[in-house]
Amino acid sequence: MLRLTCKAQNYAWGRLPSDNSEVAELAKAAGTRIDESKPYAELWMGTHPSGMSVLARSPETSLKAWIEAHPEALGQQVLDRFGFDLPFLFKVLSVGTALSIQSHPDKELGHRLHSERPEVYKDPNHKPEMTIAIAAAEALCSFVPHAELAAALQDTPELASCIDSGAVSAVLSSSSGSNGAAGGAKSSSTDAQKSSLKAAFTELMTCDPAKVAAAIRGLVARLEKQKRESGQLRPKDELVLRLNAQYPGDVGVLAAYFLNLVSLSPHQAIFLRANEPHAYISGEMVECMATSDNVIRAGLTPKLRDTAVLCASLTYTQGQPAILNGEEVQEYTRLYSPPFEEFEVFSVSLPAAKSTVLPANPGPALVLVTRGSGSATATARLADDALETNPALKKGDVLFVPAGSSVDLTSGSETLQLWIAAVNSQVFADSFKLPNGGTHGRIVEKEFAFS
Repeated sequence: MLRLTCKAQNYAWGRLPSDNSEVAELAKAAGTRIDESKPYAELWMGTHPSGMSVLARSPETSLKAWIEAHPEALGQQVLDRFGFDLPFLFKVLSVGTALSIQSHPDKELGHRLHSERPEVYKDPNHKPEMTIAIAAAEALCSFVPHAELAAALQDTPELASCIDSGAVSAVLSSSSGSNGAAGGAKSSSTDAQKSSLKAAFTELMTCDPAKVAAAIRGLVARLEKQKRESGQLRPKDELVLRLNAQYPGDVGVLAAYFLNLVSLSPHQAIFLRANEPHAYISGEMVECMATSDNVIRAGLTPKLRDTAVLCASLTYTQGQPAILNGEEVQEYTRLYSPPFEEFEVFSVSLPAAKSTVLPANPGPALVLVTRGSGSATATARLADDALETNPALKKGDVLFVPAGSSVDLTSGSETLQLWIAAVNSQVFADSFKLPNGGTHGRIVEKEFAFS
């Protein structure tokens, strides 16, 4: 196992160390000097140049350089499919204020944006992603069912005032008979519904900022009065007040009515395909994605907005997102496997003074310790002086596990919590079996449409 030093990112939406930022705690536990005056937003684990991990024993050597010198660490199937690099980027997020209304491009769009504006879009890759809550978390993601959008336009005149009346009418007329999907399924949208959604959302996001700000002032005044008189508001209206306190008068405040508000309990997850709108609102979470830093923003941000590209590229799929609870693949271990070939994530919660075995994986993995302490014994085909075969484990540790390595874990005096990012096991077909004969958590009857 290869011990790493990883980069913490100090974005404005993060949390101060005094506000219990998980990113700050992990970075501090790993030996990073913490600036108490700065928000800590993301911990990056991987080979992306915007936040490259380095070898703890040799900080002058990046993980990417080490992999290029030892390509067998990726395994032949990963080399053949993805080349000489990790196909996934692993992160921890500490969200203090809302992230931007954003999407991530598909491969074709990512390549075009990087070619046209490499100073903005740093790489040519797509960026599907999955987020798993460490603590309670909130997100806006994907468009609400059509009937819910129609109700929001009828119940919120301030929102409707920022959209052309013809576009509002088209949403209302196409919503007749529609209903929201239940149980995590997407609702089926007609062509008329999708067209009217796109027109209405684009109208809102491109509305004159002064008109938007005036509408929000009126909306906030009405909601605050309603809250004083009745003592309560609907969850989306409460969110609007919170977002406006963070980004006063921003069009993203109104855009919240178009998106699903999702609350995640610890160890619940959502995944997002390319070209799907979303914004993380609050919480602590681990996140895994294809190796990319491409973000198309259009609201709730002081950063560059690319509203036209965002509105033109979204899929405009409507319905509640699926919430994943993970699948138990062996004792103490749950698997979160999204429909993306680049990655999946394991949660290992090992009670005090217990042991378990992580079977040899045909591909590489990154291991993050977020709680407790313990030890590991690694058996690997690869020999290198930088590798540790019996590493001690504690909170904040991040280790790279070469392909073909099995790992025996033993916890200390409290629960040992690990998060492990790996290449999606679907890539390896039937080559990876669990000790009990299981298929590494693969849902055989489910056909994955890799994107």
